[in-house]
Amino acid sequence: MSNQVTYDSAELDIKLKRSGPKVVEATILILAVGLSLFQLYTAGIDPLGLFFQRGVHLALVLMLTFLLFPPFKKSPRNSFMWLVDLLLFLAAAYSGFYLVYNLDEIFARAGFWTQQDVWVGVMTTLVLLEASRRAVGLGLTVIGVVAILYAFAGSRGELPWLGEWLPGILNHRGYTLDRVAAQMYLGQEGIYGIPLGVAATFVFIFVLFGAFLEVTGAGKFFIDLAFAATGRQRGGPAKAAVIASASMGSISGSSIANVVTTGAFTIPLMKRLGYKPAQAGGIEAAASTGGQIMPPLMGAGAFLIAEYTRVPYLDIVKVSIFPALLYFSTVYLFVHIIAIKQGMKGLPSNELPQVKDVMRQGWYFLVPLLLLVFLLAGGYSPMRVGFYAVISIIAIAGINGLWRAWQKGQQEGRLGDSIKLALLDGLHRFFLGLELGARNAVAVSIACGIAGIVVAVVGLTGLGLKFSSMMIAFSGGSLILAVLLVALASLILGLGLPVTASYIVLIVLVGPALTVEFGMPLLVAHLLVFWYSQDSNVTPPVALAAFAAAAIAGSKTMETSMQAWRFAKGLYLIPLFFVFNPALIIGGPLELILWNGFLVSLALMAFAAVIEGFLFTWMQTWMRVGLSCAVIAIYNPEFKLQLAGSLVALVLLLINYVQQRKESQALVEQSL
Repeated sequence: MSNQVTYDSAELDIKLKRSGPKVVEATILILAVGLSLFQLYTAGIDPLGLFFQRGVHLALVLMLTFLLFPPFKKSPRNSFMWLVDLLLFLAAAYSGFYLVYNLDEIFARAGFWTQQDVWVGVMTTLVLLEASRRAVGLGLTVIGVVAILYAFAGSRGELPWLGEWLPGILNHRGYTLDRVAAQMYLGQEGIYGIPLGVAATFVFIFVLFGAFLEVTGAGKFFIDLAFAATGRQRGGPAKAAVIASASMGSISGSSIANVVTTGAFTIPLMKRLGYKPAQAGGIEAAASTGGQIMPPLMGAGAFLIAEYTRVPYLDIVKVSIFPALLYFSTVYLFVHIIAIKQGMKGLPSNELPQVKDVMRQGWYFLVPLLLLVFLLAGGYSPMRVGFYAVISIIAIAGINGLWRAWQKGQQEGRLGDSIKLALLDGLHRFFLGLELGARNAVAVSIACGIAGIVVAVVGLTGLGLKFSSMMIAFSGGSLILAVLLVALASLILGLGLPVTASYIVLIVLVGPALTVEFGMPLLVAHLLVFWYSQDSNVTPPVALAAFAAAAIAGSKTMETSMQAWRFAKGLYLIPLFFVFNPALIIGGPLELILWNGFLVSLALMAFAAVIEGFLFTWMQTWMRVGLSCAVIAIYNPEFKLQLAGSLVALVLLLINYVQQRKESQALVEQSL
C-alpha cells in the first residue's frame, strides 16, 4: 500500500448556517453579538449581581434558541410555526426582563411570592423545556419533565395519585405548583442556580476565546504544528490527531466541535495511510473526547467542580493536568501499536510542514495561551483571565493582520488598499467570532438550566439521600461495586444528557454516598463522576463524538463507536486508579506521588499491550494473562501487591522487548 500521502494545510472555511428570512438572520446576528459583548463587559469591566447576570444571559440564550432551531428539524417553518416561535421568543425575553426589573421587590417579598411571580416561573420553565428539546435533545427534556412530575407526586402535591405508584424509598410529601414554580424560577437552587451561573460566567468567556482562536486561524496553526511534530512517525496523522485534539479541545470545550475541526484534516489522512475508516474515526473521537478533561476549560468541568467543592479553580487545573496527559498518552500508545502492527510508515518530509516554518508564521497564537497560564498562576479569577485572553487574541491577530497587509501593500505598491482590505477582514472576523461564540454556548447554557431543574427537585424532595441509600444497598458496602454502579449510571444518563448535565445530575445523586458512606475524598469523587460522564461521547449505543467522526470517515456509526470505546479505555481506568490511590489528586509525600505516578503509567501501558496483544512485538496468550493479573495487582492499594504486580509487568514487558530485538536481528541476518 502506498504511503505517499499529501498533507493539505489549507485553512478551513468557517461558515455559519444561514437559511431563514433576512430579518431573522439579522436578529440572530444582533442577539449573538450583543450576548458576547454583554459577557465581555460583565467579565472584565463591570461584574453584575448573580441574578442580573444569569437572568439576562438565559433570556438572550433562549431568544437565540427559538431563532436558530426550528420546532422540527426535518420540517421547514410555515407561518403558523413562525407565529409560535415569535410567542416563545417574546416569552423568553419577558422571563429575563421580569426577573431583572423586579429583582429588588422579589427579594423584599422574601418567599411570599405573588401569583404573577408563580406564573412567570411556570412560563419560564416551560419555555426552557421547549428550548432544551430543540437545542439539546429530547432525552434531557424528558428528564426535566420527569423531575418536575416527581416533585408534584405525593400526598400534599399536585399529583397525589402519582405518589401512590412510587416505591416506598422514593416516596415524599409532594409539592404544590406555587412552591415548585417559585423554587425553579426564584430559588437559588433552580434554573438560575450554580450550573447556569457557571455557564453564564466562566464557561461562556472561554467558549468565546475558543471561537476567536478558530476565526483567527489558531486552529490551523495547532494542526500544522501537530503534523510537523509527528507526521514523520509511524501512523503520523493519527498521532497528530491526538496532539491537535489535546491542544484545541482543551479550549473548545466540546468533543464534537473538536472532531469536526481537527477530524476534517486527520481522518482522511489516516484512511489514506492505511487505517480502516472506523479506526480513523474512532481514534479522532477518542482523542477529541480527551479535550473535555484537558485543562484549562475541561468542557466547563473545572469551573463546575470548583463551585461544588469550593476548591480553587487553579488547584482543579493543577491536579487535572497529569490525568489528562495520561489519557492522551494511552490513546497515543494505542495508535502507535496499531501503526506498527499494520506496518505503517510516516508521511514524507517534503509533504509536511516544518516546525520552524509553522512557528515563524503563527508563533503569536501561543501568546494568549501563555498569558492565560500566567494570569491563572498569578491568582486572577478565571472570568477575568478569560476576558484578558479574548482581548489578547483579538489584539494580537489584529496587529499581525495589519503587519501582513503593510508588507503586502509595500511590495505591490498599493498600501492604502491593502490596509483597507485588512481592516474589513479583521472587522468581519471580529463579528464572526462574537457570533460563533454565542452560538457555541447556547447548548451548554440550556443544558445547565435543565440541570438546575433537576438539582432543585433533588433539594426539595431529598432524592439525593434516598438515591445514596439505594446505592449503598445495591453495592453491599463494596467500593468497587459502587464505582461500577456510577459507571453504569453515567452510561444510562449519557443516553439522553450532554456531558455537563450528566455530571451535574450524577454528582448530586451519588456524591453524598461516595464521600460520606464510602469515605472517598470529595475532589476524587467529583473527578470520578466527571470523567465517567464523558463516556456518552465514545460508548455505544449513543456515542456523539464517534457519530460525528463516522460522518467524516464514511464508516458505520456503531463500528466507529466500538473503535472509539476501545481507544478511550483510559477514561475508565485512570479515575479508577485514583479512587484506590488518591495521593495523586489530594497530595501526599513526594515519594508516594512519584510511586503512584509510575504505577498508573505502567498499568496503562500493560493494559494497552493486553488489549492489542502487542507492544514491541506480538505477545503470547500466557503473557497477556500474566499482564492482566499484574494490572489488577497494581490497582490494589496494598503496597506488597502493587510491588509484585509492577515487577511482573516489567519482567513481561522486558521479555517482549527482547523478543522484538531477536526478531529484528533474525531479519537482518536473513537479508545478508
